[in-house]
Amino acid sequence: MIYVGLAGWGDHESLYPTPNEKNKLPIYASHFPVVEVDTAFYAIQPEKNSEKWIRETPDSFQFIVKAYQGMTGHLQRNIPFESWELMFTQYKQSLQPYIRANKLAMVLFQFPPSFTCNQKSVRYLRWCRQQMENIPCVLEFRHQSWFAPSIREETLKFLREENWIHSICDEPQAGSTSVPLVLQATTTDKTLIRMHGRNVHGWNNHGQDNWRDVRYLYRYNDEELSEWVRNLSELQKQSKDIYMIFNNNSGGDAADNAKRIIELLGIEYEDLAPRQLNLF
Repeated sequence: MIYVGLAGWGDHESLYPTPNEKNKLPIYASHFPVVEVDTAFYAIQPEKNSEKWIRETPDSFQFIVKAYQGMTGHLQRNIPFESWELMFTQYKQSLQPYIRANKLAMVLFQFPPSFTCNQKSVRYLRWCRQQMENIPCVLEFRHQSWFAPSIREETLKFLREENWIHSICDEPQAGSTSVPLVLQATTTDKTLIRMHGRNVHGWNNHGQDNWRDVRYLYRYNDEELSEWVRNLSELQKQSKDIYMIFNNNSGGDAADNAKRIIELLGIEYEDLAPRQLNLF
């Protein structure tokens, strides 16, 4: 099965009847069967938040939860926990509502460009996987050293051996901070695809104030999405379930692109939330 969704549910104004819609998730869930929870990256979320989100979505709805930034080396300061083990323990506790409701698709470990391919990084990834126990985890790199021609097969072998789901990235090829498109699943049950857009000029930070506002400014055209229809057909031979998250939303394009690829794939999701009627 192919599950298409978006990174977060708050910033996709084309989905909502009013610009100031306050309760967006139930409406989002009437359009898509999965979402990426970005708030978990910035802070480990209290269980009451995830319990609320679970109540607001259909039984079959799924969440891809981002790993907390302290777990992936994004913090520019010391972690606010007594130990790394405690940080992971508290994060795993925050996932329990999703697990109890059978709504956790996977946890996304997205590492920064500074996380390069070396022995220290590999040891840390092994340690992370041990800490996460049997929770499904997906790994996304942001430095091309992991997929250099001489190391690519070793990286994929490592992911398979350590039971990491591969996050396949569609993103600009803009130097060392990009990873190439590697259409290889590393687990037979789940694979993640993240569509970051192809804004090659906006991908890297060159000191501009609005860098994060334009990084994902890109709208996929039908030819590019049709390429992905073919790619998805190949990936389905490798992995039972494919999750495809559109993250190209600097200009509000993610929702439209996600809806379009659902059309191109001919998918009709049967258990979405009821769609609100727009009478006027």
